[in-house]
Amino acid sequence: MPPTEKKALPAGQAPGLKFEKVVKRFGANAVLRELDFAVAPGERVTLIGPSGSGKTTILRLLMTLERPDGGLIWIGDDTLWHRERGGKRVPANQKHLHEMRKQVGMVFQQFNLFPNMSVLRNLTEAPVRVLGLSRDEAVERATSLLDLVGLADKADAHPTRLSGGQQQRVAIARALAMQPKVLLLDEVTSALDPELVVGVQDLLRDIARESDLTLLCVTHEMRFARDISDRVLMFDQGQIVEQGPPDQIFNEPTEQRTRDFLQAVLAT
Repeated sequence: MPPTEKKALPAGQAPGLKFEKVVKRFGANAVLRELDFAVAPGERVTLIGPSGSGKTTILRLLMTLERPDGGLIWIGDDTLWHRERGGKRVPANQKHLHEMRKQVGMVFQQFNLFPNMSVLRNLTEAPVRVLGLSRDEAVERATSLLDLVGLADKADAHPTRLSGGQQQRVAIARALAMQPKVLLLDEVTSALDPELVVGVQDLLRDIARESDLTLLCVTHEMRFARDISDRVLMFDQGQIVEQGPPDQIFNEPTEQRTRDFLQAVLAT
């Protein structure tokens, strides 16, 4: 990535994340069972494991799309689902959740773009409405980001006129337009045709390398997980089975469950 492009990325020190004894249930099914883990500021962590192991639920909790049934979630120095009042920690109100949510961006498996809006407006709508940017400021930021993701010539196009890979690039730019300090990636290439996957993964590698974002990624693409991560966490049944640097997890896993999972995934 050329040095000039780095200016489009969020600046400033990114906060870390921390889960303390987090529990999430869906009916009688405990998806997360007193989960403890932390992500250091600027660290890039990937969650791997079988479907249903709780990985996407973690992202949904951070996006406030799901509410935890127990425990604490921290973003930087603040708890996400709780706030301080009178020296005590109480459930967060909507104002607190709204302010905390500004720090987190997410790129979904399905692009979730607004089909009735141009690409440029997809990038400017939230910064204007949520962050209070002027229209000119939002357009300047969006234009810079579209250049970053290689779609400067698509500003006036509508998402339905773009390929899947181009739509995912727009979705990445839209997440960055909010200047989040934490970026969540949820199976961002699984809905793409195979020939489009590499380009999107290369873009995300460059963003991870050139920014100070705290990055939490869920993927079944093991090569991508190896390349983008500082640390990999293996999940099963709502708990961490094993964690470590990518080389250790993929070359010398210590747990049989990790070895079985990788053997099954890499064989497909």
